[in-house]
Amino acid sequence: MNVESIKTVAIAGAGTMGQGIAQVCALAGFDVALYDVKADAVKAGIASIESSLQKSVDKNKLTADAKKNTLSRIKSCNDLNQLRADLVIEAIVERLEIKRELLRAIEKNNSGSILTTNTSSIPVTQIAAGLDERSRFAGLHFFNPAALMKLVEIVQGTETSSETIETLKSFSFKLGKTSVLVKDSPGFIVNRVARHYYVEALKMLEENSADVKTIDHLLRASGFKMGAFELMDLIGLDVNFSVTSSMFNAFHQDPKFRPSRIQQQKVDAGHLGVKSGKGFYNY
Repeated sequence: MNVESIKTVAIAGAGTMGQGIAQVCALAGFDVALYDVKADAVKAGIASIESSLQKSVDKNKLTADAKKNTLSRIKSCNDLNQLRADLVIEAIVERLEIKRELLRAIEKNNSGSILTTNTSSIPVTQIAAGLDERSRFAGLHFFNPAALMKLVEIVQGTETSSETIETLKSFSFKLGKTSVLVKDSPGFIVNRVARHYYVEALKMLEENSADVKTIDHLLRASGFKMGAFELMDLIGLDVNFSVTSSMFNAFHQDPKFRPSRIQQQKVDAGHLGVKSGKGFYNY
């Protein structure tokens, strides 16, 4: 399959990342099907996309007609058996078995389509193990917020074909993204390097070296656009903690990736950041 053959894109998962990816694809002119196991999540996801587009209209970055046309390309899908597209992007929770189960179910109705995962930490080859057409499966890792972040990591699994990779490079270009081909390893490039931005900030907090606001202030003063705790709140503490835990296990409990007890307590309490109204900061 080449990029000209891609007319429809399905997003499996209507959370923050799924919403952002759906918006990007629809803005680029693709017909999008947004699926989630929870019907309310799809409805809320489309409402969130509409709100995001309206902000662009208010800032004169998008016309009202472009907003209308973009929304018209996004359709909700509440039945997994009806989820069919030329390209599928899985964007659900960072748990290997759940991803495998979902992708196996999707593959049954999408023979010949390209399937991808937006995983940020799990090796693509491990996810592909349950699929029949592994040559058509790859990682397509967007960054949060997907509508703004230009980078996309394309991850080639052990059995991913070169044709699939070239198609995904062209697809990313059509989305206005800069793609980088990376090898299949836990965390790939960006998350492996960036993990310590969060982990070390959390260690400093655990050791009472400084408080949350001070650490974030100094990081911004050093040139970072957001402090570590601000960024964790934006990403979602549950998502961030899950990725750290996944990498900790993937690297055989290497201490440098050890998850934070403070972050785990926040997750256990439901203080997930911006999306829940409370994390390291209140919103």
